[in-house]
Amino acid sequence: MTEIPALRLTNLRKSFDKPVIEGLDLEIRPGELYALLGPNGAGKTTTLRMAVGLTEPDEGGIEIFGIDARKRPRAAKAITAWLPDDPMLYDKLTPSEYLGFVAGLWGIAPSQAAPEAERLLKWLELWDVRDTRCEGFSRGMKQKAALAGALIHDPRLLILDEPLTGLDAAMARSVKDALRAAVDEGKTVIVTTHILDVAERIADRIGIIAGGKLLAEGTLDELRAEGGANDETLEDTFIRLTGGQ
Repeated sequence: MTEIPALRLTNLRKSFDKPVIEGLDLEIRPGELYALLGPNGAGKTTTLRMAVGLTEPDEGGIEIFGIDARKRPRAAKAITAWLPDDPMLYDKLTPSEYLGFVAGLWGIAPSQAAPEAERLLKWLELWDVRDTRCEGFSRGMKQKAALAGALIHDPRLLILDEPLTGLDAAMARSVKDALRAAVDEGKTVIVTTHILDVAERIADRIGIIAGGKLLAEGTLDELRAEGGANDETLEDTFIRLTGGQ
């Protein structure tokens, strides 16, 4: 039986003043952590925003676990979570209040949301500050609170744009561990990152795009083998494939 991809993009195209995404085909497998890499302006964020329904493609198909996201956007969004590189929190709310608010937007009953919020806050090490307003949080703590909000409706697909930007080493490790744990629980996680050694350490598969096109994808070993250099780093591979961009 053929496995249904967590995310399938088919001939995806998007132009603004000029083409940004040009006929992109991409398949993400269920239960993997996939890192999407590319130089600035490669189209990573535009691709992900189209996948979650925030930007309308000019052409192409988007399927999330077999659901046509362009024809059935609400059904697709119900099993998807999106975390942008600068997530918005309501600073005057505490983490507990924020999760209750987000759960309400998803129509989750308080009796169901409360234990899930407690689980997430403990898992992300925010339980001790659950009743503290988010306005005083560090960027890393805000990132984890936003991650909890993204997970409160138990999505099957989690998409994060530059989730480690601006975090110190300890907080970045905590977020990386949380993402890996989400995959271990059966979720599918897609991240973009400029920190190549992070992708090298945590990703099951890596896709590299430039000029709105997928240049290569696979495990790190597969990407290395493609260039005939089995001992090169991901940074070496990235530079080779993108022409030094």
